[in-house]
Amino acid sequence: MPSNQPIVLLREVSGERYLPIWIGAAEATAIAFAQQGVIPPRPLTHDLMKDVLEATGNELTEVQITDVKDGVFFANLVFGSGAEVSARPSDSIALALRTGTRIVCAEEVLDEAGLAVPAEQEDEVEKFREFLDQVTPEDFDAPTEP
Repeated sequence: MPSNQPIVLLREVSGERYLPIWIGAAEATAIAFAQQGVIPPRPLTHDLMKDVLEATGNELTEVQITDVKDGVFFANLVFGSGAEVSARPSDSIALALRTGTRIVCAEEVLDEAGLAVPAEQEDEVEKFREFLDQVTPEDFDAPTEP
């Protein structure tokens, strides 16, 4: 981004809304590495978490984006045992990408912070992408995470 602050853009699977979450550079790098299949010579934090889960037999079954309060996003890691752990969405997404875990978002969060872009309007989607290339968090009074 021109503002030098990375953004994660989540899209509804069967809808037209996108959820922009501004994140830190380290988390953006971790997410990009997972998306691109980059394997570092030594495990990064999210790789280590994945390895710990596998070594202990714990399964991450779902990442939930649960809330946005005063512009701060919240997430939960949900495990096969039923345990839930509060986490930042950026860390949760980085871990989900490494484990193949689905990411879900509370309807209330999408209602509050989501942006609608009709899928059938390709020109509009492209304009939205161009918009994202030039937007700054201040333009939205952007929701962030701690």
